[in-house]
Amino acid sequence: MTPALTRHSAMPGTADLDNPLYYLENFETVVKWVREHHSDLLTSRETGLVDSLLALDQPARALVARMVMRTGDLFRLEKLNYPELGAPVVATAKALAHSGWVEDNPQLPLVEVFRLFTLAELRPGLAERISAAGLPTGAAKGLLKDTLIPLHPGSLPVHHWLPGLSSQVIRLNHMTLFDRLRLMFFGNLRQSWSDFVLVELGHQQYEQVPLSAESRAFDERDEVDRYLVMHRCRERLDEGEPPETVWQDVPPGNDNPWLEARRGRLLFELGKQAERGGNTDLALTAYQHSGHREARLRHLRLLERLKRHREAWTLAIAAGKESGVGSEEPGLERILSRLARKLGEAPPRPSPRPALTAFTIELDNPGGHPVEGLALQHLSEPHAPVAYVENTLINGLFGLLCWRALFAPVPGAFFHPFHTGPVDLHREDFVERRQALFDECLNTLISDNYKTRIRNTWHEKQGIASPFVIWPVLSEDLLNLALECIPARHLELMFRRLLDNLREHRSGFPDLIRFQPAHSDPDRRYEMIEVKGPGDRLQDHQTRWLEFCVSHGIPVSVCYVRWAGASE
Repeated sequence: MTPALTRHSAMPGTADLDNPLYYLENFETVVKWVREHHSDLLTSRETGLVDSLLALDQPARALVARMVMRTGDLFRLEKLNYPELGAPVVATAKALAHSGWVEDNPQLPLVEVFRLFTLAELRPGLAERISAAGLPTGAAKGLLKDTLIPLHPGSLPVHHWLPGLSSQVIRLNHMTLFDRLRLMFFGNLRQSWSDFVLVELGHQQYEQVPLSAESRAFDERDEVDRYLVMHRCRERLDEGEPPETVWQDVPPGNDNPWLEARRGRLLFELGKQAERGGNTDLALTAYQHSGHREARLRHLRLLERLKRHREAWTLAIAAGKESGVGSEEPGLERILSRLARKLGEAPPRPSPRPALTAFTIELDNPGGHPVEGLALQHLSEPHAPVAYVENTLINGLFGLLCWRALFAPVPGAFFHPFHTGPVDLHREDFVERRQALFDECLNTLISDNYKTRIRNTWHEKQGIASPFVIWPVLSEDLLNLALECIPARHLELMFRRLLDNLREHRSGFPDLIRFQPAHSDPDRRYEMIEVKGPGDRLQDHQTRWLEFCVSHGIPVSVCYVRWAGASE
């Protein structure tokens, strides 16, 4: 049965960073949260291990937490120097070995010996093996490693590898359990223990979203297992294992959209590595089954490179007819144009594109300063101040207006109290699941109520983490100027485009904004300006935002900067 979360469930707090063992408190916040709210996804053996961990004395629990946050599961005991434990590390490790949490004389492969010990320590201990391999005694560590590891594939205790060296290596057991706990808490393995335990809890404020029984990353143990398998597949690719062997272990598709998106990213990376390795058949298969946003273009380019032009043409034509192509459109148009010439076909008529307003300024830059800052100083006037905002202003206004929709307690969007935003932000059904809430927020733009809502949210939520609001940039003066000068109709247009594709459309906004509060035309009291230095050009996502603005009457322009005295 799924453990219930209620409005009255005790929410864990953040540890006092003045406490030397604050990391243990934060570490146990994760462990206890999973034990309480995800126990149905753990086996009886796993819950028993968690309970036994929490029953250890404080020094032992703190040493486990320290080792979990470090790389790997093998440690030199003399390198574990943590005086805040309140007990000697050697005695604490011995107690952990007695309770089964540590192996005190593990067998380890030679690759781990090279990781744990210095060259000065390795040379005496490996002297016979170095000599037998025909290597000079002064060989570099890299050469020793590359030569000796293939010759000695087995595992031995450290005193067999390095006889005479006074050092003890211990292994922390049950690291797979800690990975599972971390995954169920965060919903990903991208966030490390140290990121969370040492930094995030003590240095950030989080919106407190009510949690329910549905507020979990995973509902079935099989989903956790599937994620872990895919994560290991990606690690194997990164470690250099051939994509052909990794392919055999990629799980089949399923009906979980979130896990399918992750599977799509794995297949895209596998396809790229197969393509680089010359296995074009596997690359094409991986791209074809990947839902990654870049996979289709990569698939088409590979077909084109293989001179399978007709096949590529047919697929590209079909892709161009789909709605929501978005960022693929320029790439598809370029591919179709090339294929049309090779096949003698009439190229598809390109989408009509509005002309962009552009101007050029000449500046001195003896100090090599960023071009955007120099342009800002040049363009700014007392009656028309200029601010550097890039992707922060419009996103910030959107985040403040739609705060209640973004942080709505939708099942599966928040599953612990330390999220900086909804975890489903970039899933295809994100807006659909909150459509009524977003409609209510955007409907306030009909009157001046939206200004009050944005200002109130700015004051009430100051400093709370948000995926859209960058607090140090969005000052009250900038906020008030923007609300005074940007018409509600323009904000609605930009906000609705954001909602069309939050992943792609959150970037690409112009660098600068120039305010002209006294302008007689209320639609021209501001202008967004993209700055391009010498040799720089517009990126596709920037061009799409600029063209959108022009086609909807939103004032934008491109400022090209030329250095004074430079030849044409």
